[in-house]
Amino acid sequence: MPTEPSRVLRFHEHGEPLDVLRDERVDVSDPPAGGVRVCVIATGLNPADWALTTGFLPGPLPRGIGYDVAGVVESVGDGVGSTHLGDLIFGSADLSLPSAGAAEYAILNNWAAVPAGLDPIHAATLPMVAVTTAWTLDALNLRPGTSLLVNGAGGMVGYAMVQIALRRGLRVIATAGPTFTPDLTGFGAQVTPYGDGLVGRVRALTGGADVDFALDASRANGGSLRDLVTLAGGDAKRVMTISNHVGADELGARVNLRELATASLAPANEVFADFGALAARGEFRLPIAQAFPFDRWRDAVELSASGQPHGKVVLLAPPA
Repeated sequence: MPTEPSRVLRFHEHGEPLDVLRDERVDVSDPPAGGVRVCVIATGLNPADWALTTGFLPGPLPRGIGYDVAGVVESVGDGVGSTHLGDLIFGSADLSLPSAGAAEYAILNNWAAVPAGLDPIHAATLPMVAVTTAWTLDALNLRPGTSLLVNGAGGMVGYAMVQIALRRGLRVIATAGPTFTPDLTGFGAQVTPYGDGLVGRVRALTGGADVDFALDASRANGGSLRDLVTLAGGDAKRVMTISNHVGADELGARVNLRELATASLAPANEVFADFGALAARGEFRLPIAQAFPFDRWRDAVELSASGQPHGKVVLLAPPA
């Protein structure tokens, strides 16, 4: 099929998302070899989108946002043999392109079929959380019975980490606010609040023992990393962070992105398929804070970038 004109959200310069994002119309190219183009149904927004707008992992501009996408295949690149026009899929948009998933049409580089029992809006919440969770836990390679402290389990990566760590047989303690404490407790984690006194509260749960490993999934602030090192017996190498890179460097803790860059990882499309199947069976879930129509994209961005959306924020594609 020819190039498709598409409404997209993208930025031409770095800055705070609401300052630099533009609602534009551009031509979305045919998919490259190994890729597909979809008519977007829904796009999940992530903190990584706002990191990109402020200059993290810089690349050529203009650039789109929206990694998490669900949609219907309407063009297939060379070498794609198992996906066909009209298939309902979810996966990852190519964030290096002038437009990405927050659009009418998007190029996907990894994807899986949306399974029966999973609606596309919930499927659009999965991709980034799925690969971050699966790849990070794979890199840690913790044995069943290991005690894991997940800091920031009220965020969606932490919320997912708790579920998958428990499935892998780990003993999980989670820090979270009141919104998701009932969910996390229901999954089987021991839950304690954030904030001052964390070390004492966790030690009360462990009977005074250290945790074997601590995983920091909190938003970028770094304030709790020192407590996590204390709880890991003072060994910073038993602490890994997803977002607090500066604090990790100061303390000697580990950063997941750096380790994933050299790790042997499961293909993203396999991870998507695994998480989609779990979600379809009701064995994994991510709560949706709110789904916004495309015309309210500024409200969607504001809620997602607030740091406390209390679930995934989803942007629905523009009406045809």
